[in-house]
Amino acid sequence: MGWNLIFFSLLGIIALSGVVVNASLVLVDFINRQRADGVPLFDAVTNAGVVRFRPIILTSVTTFVGLIPLMTNEDPETFMFIPMAISLAFGVLFSTVITLFLVPSLYLMQNDYLKFIGLGANHTEGSNAPHTAAAVNLTADGPAPIKA
Repeated sequence: MGWNLIFFSLLGIIALSGVVVNASLVLVDFINRQRADGVPLFDAVTNAGVVRFRPIILTSVTTFVGLIPLMTNEDPETFMFIPMAISLAFGVLFSTVITLFLVPSLYLMQNDYLKFIGLGANHTEGSNAPHTAAAVNLTADGPAPIKA
């Protein structure tokens, strides 16, 4: 938008980190609660994305829309806060995509890694096991899907 990175922009980025952490925690907490109830890993991650999609989107959209008046304001009194609003508003939009797509993917990857090194618990018992991201055999040729 043509604004330089100044101190108030950095304050917006710091505020953004709180919003991102909160949205990610809500998603991961939902996954962990479902796994504690016995839901298989992939189903828990999928359910979390579906159930928490609307609250995460609504929080991000309302934050962005609430900052539009400040970003477009030309008053000299609010001149120094415009860079903060810009960094916070567009950071919220970017972090929403990260929260909804990257966090669940990293959660599944972390589970795969922990199982690979022998530290992860197996939460994939039952008929849903072949549908999980962790259901692979390591062969000499690389990972191969498990045949059900």
